[in-house]
Amino acid sequence: MPKLTYFDFPASRGEECRLALYIAGVAFEDERLKGDDWPARKEQTPYGSLPTLEVEGRGVLAQSNAILVYIGREHGLHPRDNWLAARHEELMQAVEELRHTVGPVLRIQDPAEKLKAREELAGGFLKRWGRNVERRLQELSAGPFVAGDAIHVADLKLYLAARWFSSGVVDHVPRDVFAEFPRLVGLERAVAEHPKVVAWRNR
Repeated sequence: MPKLTYFDFPASRGEECRLALYIAGVAFEDERLKGDDWPARKEQTPYGSLPTLEVEGRGVLAQSNAILVYIGREHGLHPRDNWLAARHEELMQAVEELRHTVGPVLRIQDPAEKLKAREELAGGFLKRWGRNVERRLQELSAGPFVAGDAIHVADLKLYLAARWFSSGVVDHVPRDVFAEFPRLVGLERAVAEHPKVVAWRNR
């Protein structure tokens, strides 16, 4: 049984990998680290980060995109055509760019500086990011998913990114920051309503 290790919360890079394994029908050990456990484990990971996927007889795989692509290729959740696969991976990397850009803004402590930075984020980078992703989604299919009717690992990554903001957990960033991008909004909704995703949330 493979072991997926991530922090003990249902979001971001770990949750997208959990969903991929669950949708693929793979039984796996879902190791969830508490904050206090992380310092002692950090140096044991390939890059000092999570998630990791340990597969018996093969070793440990790190980095969420690599894990997702591996699961996708093994279980029909990633395109077989190399060009289409690269287009999906492009979108996955765009999510990592989003996380890399947003992360420092979320760590600002000063209230006035935090408000200013988050308002600028909402009106600037997030709008540009959403517009670019929307255009690429329109080029790839009519929806609801990246590849059309079938869910793929790229959908899971985009879903977690969009839900990050639509859930309202990032204060001073409107929940509807991506409302003007119907393909992205529709993809988030389609993933949220996918039977396997619903089953994962309700298990």
